[in-house]
This record gives sequence, C-alpha cells and structure tokens, in this order.
Amino acid sequence: MGIFSGFEKLGLGNIEGEALFEDPRKKETVVKKEEPKKKLQLVNEEDYLFDKKYKCPVCDSDFEARTVRTGKVKIKNVDIDLRPDYEELDQNKYDVIACPACGYAALGRYFPNLTKYQIDDIRVKICMNYKHEPCKDPVYTYEYAKRLYQLCLANAVVKKAKNSEKAYICLKSAWVIRGETQRLDPNDDDYETRKAENDAQEKELLVNALNGFAMARQTEEFPIAGMDATTLDYLMAALAVETGQRDMASKMIGEILTSRVANSRIKDKARVLKEMLMEKE
Repeated sequence: MGIFSGFEKLGLGNIEGEALFEDPRKKETVVKKEEPKKKLQLVNEEDYLFDKKYKCPVCDSDFEARTVRTGKVKIKNVDIDLRPDYEELDQNKYDVIACPACGYAALGRYFPNLTKYQIDDIRVKICMNYKHEPCKDPVYTYEYAKRLYQLCLANAVVKKAKNSEKAYICLKSAWVIRGETQRLDPNDDDYETRKAENDAQEKELLVNALNGFAMARQTEEFPIAGMDATTLDYLMAALAVETGQRDMASKMIGEILTSRVANSRIKDKARVLKEMLMEKE
C-alpha cells in the first residue's frame, strides 16, 4: 500500500502519479522498525481539545479545527526519532490544519505561507476535485487523522513544497501510524493483520522522511523544518539507525559527538544511537 493510496476517496486520485520529492540525487534505504509498545488507553481525550478558528489562505473561508489545549498534555517519553509520546492523548493526530470548504491542508507551521502560484495550483488540482469527509466523532480517530495527513501530503506535492516540508509530513505521518499501532488490542482477531499493514506503511514513510531530509540538508538553508543543523543531523542519524543505514548513521553520530557546537543533550542522545548500532553488529 503506497503513500498515495486512498487519495481517490478524497477525490484526488489524480495526485497518485506525482513524484513525492524533487530529487537531484537518488538514494535507497532499508528500514528496520522499533518494537511496538503496549496498548495505551486514552481517557477523556475530548477534555483536552477545543475548536480553534482559522481563515483559509486559498478560499478565504472561516472554519474551525480540533486543537489540543496548550500545556494540558504531558510528554511521558520521546522516541529516538524525536517523536513525542504524550500521557493523555496522541497530540500528533491534531497537527494538520485542513479547510473543509476547499481541501487545502498543511501542518500548522506551514499553513498560512502560500505564494500566489501555489494558491493557483491548489485551486486547480485540489479544490476542484476535493470531496470533504467530516469527522463524525468528538475526537479524531486514527483513520481520520491519517486521511488528513494524506491530504496534507497531496497539497505539499501540488504546491511543490520544499523537500523538508514533505519529509516532515512523512515523518509525522509515520508517528501517527506508530501511535495507532501502540493502541491496537493484541486480543483482537485482526491484530496481526492490522499491525502488519501499519508496519508496512510506517516503514515506507520513514524511508521517505530520511530521503527527503537528506536532500533538504544539501540544498536548503537553516532552520530546516524548524530545526538547526545539529538537531537535523541527529534526527537523520536516528532515522538512519531505524532504517538500517549503518554507514550513514555511524558517520553522522561521529560528527555529532566530535562537534564543538552540539550541546550535551544531543551528544547524550547520539551516544544512545551509537550503543544501538553496536548492539546490532
């Protein structure tokens, strides 16, 4: 199942043939996934949400989107690829802002920033074909959140977003799928099937995230996706570990550990990656 599969449900089947990254140098990666964590129970998720108002920069419509209340959720763990794992809910589900009127969608940091040419392309390739599917639940289900991320990625491809933005969408999409996998019930009859499907989807997204960030590192100026050079290098090293790119991981970890600008926190995290590499030998 590819990244673009399912776009036809949103009326965007024409996007499926598009290339994800504008890649000046092709790279291949192989992914190795982390072991899934135990199923987590979400309690009163709705209590941590509110409807935030937005104005769409494409169609000028006013709309509301479910948003997590600032400071209300606590991070209990951070995965090696910087995915925050929250105590009360999976905040990553709510990071895409999507206009229900025209289908424009983006991650919060990118939502208002569009050029005239990008707006024109979105109107032609997204808005004219978009079929809105409203969320029928008081909270976002994982299925709904994944559709939002697909729509977000479709918009990024159409507007010819920077490789870093598309890589960031792929990374956060993988995080959402990982969150869903953690919450699957091992006692369900379809557990193994659903887990295998999620694992395959997360694998593809992590590969694309690493490739996209590698291209962005070569061609874009910092900050990249809100990250400075040291943070991005660490993230790429972590993704390289996760995806089995030992040479790349080893090189980047070494550079972080010998860097004069990397802080002690990043160096400590890099040492954890180094230990993981050694354990896999």
